[in-house]
Amino acid sequence: MSDILMPKATAVWLVDNTSLTFEQIADFCGLHPLEVRGIADGDVARDIRGADPLVNGQLTREELDKAQADEAYRMKAVVSRHAELLKSTKPAPKYTPVSRRQDRPDAILWFVKNHPEVTDAQIAKMLGTTKATIESVRNRTHWNSANIKPVDPVTLGLVGQLALDDLVKKAAEKKARDDAKSGGATLKSAAEVDEAPAEPEFVPEAAERRGAEPTAESVFGSRD
Repeated sequence: MSDILMPKATAVWLVDNTSLTFEQIADFCGLHPLEVRGIADGDVARDIRGADPLVNGQLTREELDKAQADEAYRMKAVVSRHAELLKSTKPAPKYTPVSRRQDRPDAILWFVKNHPEVTDAQIAKMLGTTKATIESVRNRTHWNSANIKPVDPVTLGLVGQLALDDLVKKAAEKKARDDAKSGGATLKSAAEVDEAPAEPEFVPEAAERRGAEPTAESVFGSRD
């Protein structure tokens, strides 16, 4: 059974204009057979105007004829192109089972200690937590700080390994880009560079002493 627009209004039209059974109408419109019976008796949807599913493009004449010829047949609705376009493409918020919510501080501390390049916003999105909670874990002001220990979120079953690897990779790449924009490592100024040791002063006499050939007088001394 496909979701259709205006199910009660469609049921009203099918009750008034076809020979379908209550069960067939209920199955097509997503209603309970007793609710369809109530429509037929005038107790339900009394002020609702019927909507023709043939005109609305939600049912074909062939499907309707098959169903009226066979009470066991269940009609298949035509998927509305407009209904598909109206469906939200935004993913549903991440839900963490209650039994695992107490494990999130451990996973937060693991991120803080092992991957400081991952931002609080990224941690909050992945673990389904808040920036305030992350800050309290980081500053050891969390109400349960004494029992919080760093544990891999994959081990805790909060995220998958591929998702975690992808997050860490993106965070590292972003940090590298930010470092590059800020200039990275800077050269030391002249004042910060250690002065080179000064060369010994050149003394001619010393050079002569080092380079002069030995003489008999210098070796054996003077005879005077």
